[in-house]
Amino acid sequence: MPHSSHNAHRIEIKTKVNDMRSLVQLEKIKGLGFADKVSACKLIEVYTIEKHLTQHELESIANALSNPISQSYKIDGHETTETFDWAIEIGFLPGVTDNVGTTTRETLEDLLKTKFDLDKEGVFTSVLLLIKGKLTEEETSQITNALHNPLIERAHIKSHEKFAGDNGMDTIVPRVHLQTKQKADKIDIESMSEEELLALGKKGIKDPDGSYRGPLALEKEALDTIRNYFKKENRHPTDIELESLAQTWSEHCKHTIFAASLDNDLPDGLYKGLIQRATNEIRKTKGDKDFCVSVFKDNSGGIIFDDNWVVTDKAETHNSPSALDPFGGAITGIVGVNRDTIGFGLGAKPIVNKYGYCFADPDDKEPIYKDSKLKTKMLSPRRISDGVVAGVNTGGNCSGIPTTQGWQYFDDRYKGKPLVYVGTVGLIPQKINTKPSWEKQAQPGDKIVVLGGRVGQDGIHGATFSSEALDEGSPAGAVQIGDPITQKKMSDAIVKEARDLELYSSITDNGAGGLSCSAAEMAKECGGCIVELDKVPTKYPNLEPWKIWISESQERMTMAVPAEKLDELMSLMARRGVETTVIGEFTDTERCIVKLHGKTIMDLDMDFLHDGLPKKHLKTTYTKPNNPEPDFPEPKDLSATLLDLLKRKNICGYSYISYQYDHMVQAMTAVYPLQGPGQVNNYASAVTPVLGSSRGIIMSQGINPRYSDIDTYHMSACAIDTAIRNAVALGADIDYMALMDNFCWCSSNEEERLGQLKASVQACYDYATTYGTPFISGKDSMFNDFKGFNAKGEETKISVPPTLLVSSLAVIDDVKKAVTMDPKTKGDLVYILGLTKDELGASEYYDYTEKGLTGSNVPEVNSKKALDLYRTFKKAIDEELLASSLSIVFGGLGVALAKKAISSQLGLEINLSSVPTNTELRDDYLLFSETQSRFIVTINPANKEAFEKLFTEADHDFAEIGQVIEGPSLIIKNGDKTIINSSIQDLDEAYKSTFKNY
Repeated sequence: MPHSSHNAHRIEIKTKVNDMRSLVQLEKIKGLGFADKVSACKLIEVYTIEKHLTQHELESIANALSNPISQSYKIDGHETTETFDWAIEIGFLPGVTDNVGTTTRETLEDLLKTKFDLDKEGVFTSVLLLIKGKLTEEETSQITNALHNPLIERAHIKSHEKFAGDNGMDTIVPRVHLQTKQKADKIDIESMSEEELLALGKKGIKDPDGSYRGPLALEKEALDTIRNYFKKENRHPTDIELESLAQTWSEHCKHTIFAASLDNDLPDGLYKGLIQRATNEIRKTKGDKDFCVSVFKDNSGGIIFDDNWVVTDKAETHNSPSALDPFGGAITGIVGVNRDTIGFGLGAKPIVNKYGYCFADPDDKEPIYKDSKLKTKMLSPRRISDGVVAGVNTGGNCSGIPTTQGWQYFDDRYKGKPLVYVGTVGLIPQKINTKPSWEKQAQPGDKIVVLGGRVGQDGIHGATFSSEALDEGSPAGAVQIGDPITQKKMSDAIVKEARDLELYSSITDNGAGGLSCSAAEMAKECGGCIVELDKVPTKYPNLEPWKIWISESQERMTMAVPAEKLDELMSLMARRGVETTVIGEFTDTERCIVKLHGKTIMDLDMDFLHDGLPKKHLKTTYTKPNNPEPDFPEPKDLSATLLDLLKRKNICGYSYISYQYDHMVQAMTAVYPLQGPGQVNNYASAVTPVLGSSRGIIMSQGINPRYSDIDTYHMSACAIDTAIRNAVALGADIDYMALMDNFCWCSSNEEERLGQLKASVQACYDYATTYGTPFISGKDSMFNDFKGFNAKGEETKISVPPTLLVSSLAVIDDVKKAVTMDPKTKGDLVYILGLTKDELGASEYYDYTEKGLTGSNVPEVNSKKALDLYRTFKKAIDEELLASSLSIVFGGLGVALAKKAISSQLGLEINLSSVPTNTELRDDYLLFSETQSRFIVTINPANKEAFEKLFTEADHDFAEIGQVIEGPSLIIKNGDKTIINSSIQDLDEAYKSTFKNY
């Protein structure tokens, strides 16, 4: 617990004038419903330094931490000049990563030319808010509860009178003090009853005080297998052995549902039988044009970029942690997927970050609770969205990695668990000193080396926690906070120096399961390992051995280092300020052995550890809904309807994210996330990763969760088509494009949900093989459910809609030929490519018309016809026939036209009478149908003949539907009837209004 300390010093730093951070806090407090009661708020930065220091040293520190012109400081004193009524101090709980504190400590070490003893010295940060207002103590507590997350933060309140009487706030050192004795407990699993065994799997190991350590997420069949193994070994397992097996066998790590045999027709499971099979068949078909180099076997997937380089791609989700601590969950996600890139082959450099968020409506203020007594409230959707956006911001910007590609999507069913997708593209030479860069292998005799951050209690049971639904028993210890500054030093030292010096033979990141997965996974490459657990650097003494082994504390990589290269590696990392420690050795004994102070506490057969998990045999059912098609009158004012649609959260602009995410760092971004003078979010972006080369990569994605309400097969088909089409619209070649799949499902232990999943994955196989786009990496998260209570105390279960994110990565020969969405010139002609159908099932328009209105006509993709269109489209770009291009997605043709007008700030005059359709459609359906495989393009009239000839000879559906005009309006007619006449200003304001104040 935090404690007051006489051995610590407190430095408070105040900005002399009204500063932005204070104003932001004031607006937050007013926004909580206290606008009439609170008149002022002053934020003071607090640094608590636990170290013996002289007054002269303290003065030097205070001067280094403050700006003498705009700030003042107090050392071991308190504020006396501000008038206020209540003081609230918020800081991190003991053991929670304090990134600013870490950076400050390193700054002071440089300043004082000394090192802190991390076992008993440190720097801790907090903020002090001095609030002026007529508030009761209860109201102040309400404000405090809203401003801090008790899962990771502590908060202290004092009235002005108490503050003055105590001479300020208390000097609190949030240091962890563990009194436990470091030992491994033996668990008598053999004599457990079936009830006790099931409790072990669900709640974890039971301590003597009756409490449980947290979920092992092991089902009975797996527990029986473990019991039989140790019966043959003629001994009881230790707690660290059970924990290690639980991490390694978790759904999060082993993907047991995707590996399970399904029904009678998929004995190899969803992954091997469909996803991997699709990629294998595609690669075989491509023959010598196969551009894949490493798929599904490493931390990321890789494809050939050019004769010298490989690009990698990986996307992860951090859903459960982000529901509990949005900032920590999101920053951990983005720095974690950065490490997946560093862990590809011998180490790729992260060059692009990507994001995607599925949130509940941030305007939803109705609370939900984890407990029946309504004491543990879940965070609000707005709090989650704000925290997640900020977490990825900090992780990416502080790492110096551009964040060029991203999106957000809203549905009420993400209230219990948001989906937080984070991805990273990497770059690595094809050869590292004549050897293929993607090949690596630990060798017997190599030293096991960990480098980067230290191990703490953060991230305990992260893998098993993410393998279950979020409920009252979800552990606080599963949340961790990433430190991008520490990781950046490590990343640069690896990919810019150690890799090319060949100082290690293999590398991987410490992600899910920590050392239990990284060291043990690498040991598969050579056949065994011995780890000396007491050598592992920890954040505080006396950390229990099983926690050291499975902790997911961030910023850590594990290497296999030949003994003769160890000194050189250690010297390099020391010079770069990266803590590096030898913790053991790789062997060929076929055993994974862990020791503590020389005593063996874990000794498992490698085959059993990695392959002993019994394979599941699952059955599925899938009853598709039979929704009636809606029958409602066409709106009389379609101009107003279009403006309303542009305000919808799944359609409107989210430039507030794009502006705060640095997309220019590293100077390689060629096509920005915001396009045209009107700064509209496009669906694809491009970078040129090799300095001096115009060869580039194009990135996009497709996601259509609401289509799952009708048919998960077609949902997946649309996601794939959208990911491909968005990239093609910018200039990508479908024949040089790879995909990634990220499945986020719910209640995957239910046959009906598994049936939905099976249909979804079948679509992935069908459409990937037709398009010839291999999957190179993927990830699944199978239990995105919340089980808790509503505000009335009633039990509630909130399951996300079955969600598939498909990401696309394509190589383009000349990025200068990329075509953005914004029309450039008055007089250019507007064309639509593709057939428009009556396909508004689960569309934005239906949901706008009546909340939850679904229908049954879900968009269906004709992949063979689309493939031909996309290849012809690429020819049009290569021949430079297009002036602008946009894929038609949510909101259909009407929204696409509006976005083109907003982006260019030029008018469009459109007539829908010639739009190709397969049936007669009323005006609103023609405008807002979400039929796939369609584009809106503009061309110079001089290119009209060549353009029409190209698409006519290829027998595609297309039509000229209008022209670009200088007038500031979007005018849409159908024949002689004007159905929309909206000014660009009105469209622009509607599109940007929803998140204007975020």
